[in-house]
Amino acid sequence: MPVVSVGASETPTAALVLEARKITKTFPGVIANQDVDFDLREGEIHCLLGENGAGKSTLMNVLYGLYAPTAGEIAVRGETVQFGSSSDAIARGIGMVHQHFQLIPTFTVAENVALGDEVTTRFGSLDIAATRNRIVEIGERYGLAVDPDAIVGELSVGVQQRVELIKALERDAEILILDEPTAVLTPGEVDDFFDVVRALVDKGKSIVFITHKLREVLAVADRITVLRSGHSVGSADPATATEQDLANLMVGRDVVFTVDRPPATPGAPMLQLTGVTVDDSRNVAMCRSIDMTVRAGEIFGIAGVEGNGQRELVEAVTGMRTPSGGTILLGDDDITHASPREVADLGVGHVPEDRNRHGVVGPFSIADNMVLNQYHQRPFSSRFLRRDQPIRTWALNLVTQFDVRAPGIDVPVATLSGGNQQKVIVAREMSRPGLRLLVVAQPTRGLDVGSIEFIHHRIVEMRDEGAAVLLVSAELDEILSLSDRIGVLYRGELVGECAGEDATRERIGLLMASGRDESEVSA
Repeated sequence: MPVVSVGASETPTAALVLEARKITKTFPGVIANQDVDFDLREGEIHCLLGENGAGKSTLMNVLYGLYAPTAGEIAVRGETVQFGSSSDAIARGIGMVHQHFQLIPTFTVAENVALGDEVTTRFGSLDIAATRNRIVEIGERYGLAVDPDAIVGELSVGVQQRVELIKALERDAEILILDEPTAVLTPGEVDDFFDVVRALVDKGKSIVFITHKLREVLAVADRITVLRSGHSVGSADPATATEQDLANLMVGRDVVFTVDRPPATPGAPMLQLTGVTVDDSRNVAMCRSIDMTVRAGEIFGIAGVEGNGQRELVEAVTGMRTPSGGTILLGDDDITHASPREVADLGVGHVPEDRNRHGVVGPFSIADNMVLNQYHQRPFSSRFLRRDQPIRTWALNLVTQFDVRAPGIDVPVATLSGGNQQKVIVAREMSRPGLRLLVVAQPTRGLDVGSIEFIHHRIVEMRDEGAAVLLVSAELDEILSLSDRIGVLYRGELVGECAGEDATRERIGLLMASGRDESEVSA
């Protein structure tokens, strides 16, 4: 493929610290990388862009020693090296924050951070107190405060990401590979994280930064390289390139950023919450006395800083968590105490916040994941017997319709990129027959601009076909561009609600940060 340069940049003079030379990596039936050249210079942030499945994570996994290249070579500070494992890369001063968390849910934060880098006392026992102190120190230094004794599995996705960042910072690698590090962070957390990244670079660290968020690339990058279909197709200077330039280079066509959303025509109430209170696993109320109505044919967006009760609210609506108070109605059906299967069978689709824990079964095939909540229904089963051909026909259709990039429908979902895993979930949930309510939590997390464009179009399409849509997103732009009505959750309470056309970033942002709107502040 021809390589395109966007903008002009000066020739860098800093020494090369990491090089990928003509890297090719193949899997059965798939060429993930082909003859890719990539390098990182000392004290720079080099951003790597590309669509889901473009080969970005594969290339970084090669550089981190998780995959052996099929062809090509790696050099660290000019010396050609061969990595047999990630331990070899770590020994060379390379650290990596993975897109999918490398955490043990039943361990505490301190135990996860200590794992693989254990501190021992002079008697040889594990000195977990030293790790706790280190976590507190890093949290204070970089604004990544986390309770060292918290159980990781009970933390929100955003806080779990903080733990991953702390792990990388605790090991103090000279070369850091950050694979979608901001995908689960709120806007405020992203700004704080950028401060961390810049501080690391100021101290001599060199960083490879993978992200789908073009605004972030232009804000933080010193250089930009774009991958498409496993090839390096272009480079850009962040000083002169635009978001449109980068999007077009990533996708290979013109990308439309605005959401084409005609006015809604709301119908009867479809989802009604009255006095709903939801506790977390510690019996602490995370949602308090929520009154909310979502009508058929409208998109109701929930904005809020992550950790203010969004996850518990979604779990209550979808049957994953029983409210401690109040009632939830789906049309005329009381679903307050319904199970997830009962809720789904009543016509509710659910795109969960955490796709790995609640959205897919990694070892299962794409085909099986496409029918996870319908496998017991016709035409996928008959008299308790599985019917393979209808399942395969259904999966093949959805893979094509939703552009899921995979060598076939029989491969395990765990082998797909994060974005393609998300497409599997979205395809399954948005294609349910008789859909009455679509609950979507972080629907475009980790997706490239082309996929975001497609999924936004499908959400609006679901609304226009008469479904009620409850949208929960940490992306304020996504809430503002899609929602017909917007509510803000603050400390578990619905503190404000307004029509989508009346909402502004400033008004919603103030409600998210303080629980008060402009009129209350001015008064």
